[in-house]
Amino acid sequence: MKEVFGEQCEVLTVELNGQLVGSVMNFYYKDEVLPYYGGGTALARDVKGNDFMYWEVMRRAVGRGIKVFDFGRSKIGTGSYSFKKNWGFVPEPLFYEFHLVKSKTLPDINPLNPKYQLFIAAWKKLPLPVSQVVGPFLSKDLG
Repeated sequence: MKEVFGEQCEVLTVELNGQLVGSVMNFYYKDEVLPYYGGGTALARDVKGNDFMYWEVMRRAVGRGIKVFDFGRSKIGTGSYSFKKNWGFVPEPLFYEFHLVKSKTLPDINPLNPKYQLFIAAWKKLPLPVSQVVGPFLSKDLG
């Protein structure tokens, strides 16, 4: 296991026999840890690497006196929502306020929206170098 520590940021990387399993970037604020971005290799599924990685984040956070673990937001019905709920966390609704400039309704930019399913399936089949070139261009208007 490797880690990079700062006072407010930690990157935790899990390896098995020298092979990368997964990493997660965590931010600390007051008595809270927020795993901001994490990912795993194909090996992570086989060895339950993400389970171990998040357990280790929680264990280390407790050792630092952290009292709140914020798993972040996820849409109901997604894999990340199920993963987080399996840890026993109770979801809390998040409320947002929007100011619409050129539209009368909110866009439904949601991975569960059926109109995106074909695009998502095609994206998963793209070679990595192609997705790295095309991705920034396509995602510039999503934020």
